[in-house]
Amino acid sequence: MPTIVGRRADRLAPVQRVMRGIDRRNVVRGAIVAAVAYAAWLAIGEFGRPYNFFDMKIYHGAVVWWASGHELYEFIAPGTTLGFTYPPFAGLVMLPMAQLPIAGAGMVNALASIAALALILAGLLRPIVDRLGWPLWFTVAVAVPLAVAIEPGRETLGYGQVNILLFALIMADLIGLRWRSRRGTHYDTTDGPLLRFIYSGAWAGAGIGLATAVKLTPALFIAYLLITRQWRVAATAIGTTIGVTVASFGIVGDESRAYFGSVLWQTERVGAADMTPNQSLAGLLARLYDSIETPGLLWFAFSVLILALGLSRAASSRADGDELTAFTLVGLTANVISPISWTHHLVWVIPAIIVLADAAVRRREASRSVAQRSSQGPAFGGLTGLNSLRPPIWYPTLTGLRHGVAAVGLYLLFLVSPIWPYEHQLPEESHYQDGLFGALMENSLALALIVLVAALPWRPGAEPAFYGERLNRAALVNGRR
Repeated sequence: MPTIVGRRADRLAPVQRVMRGIDRRNVVRGAIVAAVAYAAWLAIGEFGRPYNFFDMKIYHGAVVWWASGHELYEFIAPGTTLGFTYPPFAGLVMLPMAQLPIAGAGMVNALASIAALALILAGLLRPIVDRLGWPLWFTVAVAVPLAVAIEPGRETLGYGQVNILLFALIMADLIGLRWRSRRGTHYDTTDGPLLRFIYSGAWAGAGIGLATAVKLTPALFIAYLLITRQWRVAATAIGTTIGVTVASFGIVGDESRAYFGSVLWQTERVGAADMTPNQSLAGLLARLYDSIETPGLLWFAFSVLILALGLSRAASSRADGDELTAFTLVGLTANVISPISWTHHLVWVIPAIIVLADAAVRRREASRSVAQRSSQGPAFGGLTGLNSLRPPIWYPTLTGLRHGVAAVGLYLLFLVSPIWPYEHQLPEESHYQDGLFGALMENSLALALIVLVAALPWRPGAEPAFYGERLNRAALVNGRR
């Protein structure tokens, strides 16, 4: 009997060695990631719409039409009035997909978008998870399906749009700015010239330039760079945009002249302003006026106001050391003031949710440290005259609650996307057909964007490199006085 038991123990020894080498926490984390991914898949099925790469069919048909010798901007998708609306540079970038079937092109775009989203989220979340001590892989693995499940993510992938790729180009510049401000902190003798160039961040601005050459809306980021006196980055962005556009004129001159001469100004090519998916200020005003067209003067006045508010708050955010919130505010402002902002354009709510969630955690951490210093007394850094005051019972508990609730509420709003049950289209149906509540729901995403531009909090010192740069300049100025 002991011999049999010993043989069984010997057989189980390899299994036991393998089990000892497995971190149980990673097993739990893997299960959580799988559960979140499955929940995201169910949410897309529940709250999403039937997706069949509708926009990708237009892009694919246009480049196939173009590759066969026709004019790019003369293409009209069968059964629609829609054609190719991007600049010629975008057509050149998309031209290789003419060799793929529509489904293949859509899947390649979806996989590339998810990979780009994962890389950018890793870069954005790295300072947060390092501070909190969370594993980066686990945080990103949870964040990606959560981001894909909400309205902008699932619409972008389902329709075969490029918004996540453009978002990645712009946020890559943010990471480049971070590396540039910390130049010298990464040094490895084995790094070649290319790696040294990448880690130097000297290329920051190229992503914004490329995104502007593909779609004009990201040009607002160039205005932001100029306002905040980031001259080198702005020059890189402008130079990239001009260089790419001029090169496009040299390669496809006829299409470039057609686009900048006429197609760019044909706003009717993209659809009516009052369509429910248009969650910009222009769409909001058109639906409130129950009109197909936006009241132009009113839209212009409010756009100027929101533009000034968004850029001023972005500049203040950067001055306080929070470049992520600054970029987010600029992106949200562009969504609001653009004449057309379809729901798949609203990818800037993703970093907005991150900012709100991190602001909640930071305020809670700060309240705990304040309460601790207060209880320790002056000998431990407490403030004389304040240490004898007992903090309110609710102070450490509820601090940051409003930001946490705002983050969860914003996520749920864009997950459920209540605009679709109240979708109406003039002249067949009035936008007030379901009453004031229906009108509110139909415009809920647009209203949320405006509130974010006006009230998204920034986190002073969240990016220590930017904050240190500001403090160094302030010390230099004070030293000259």
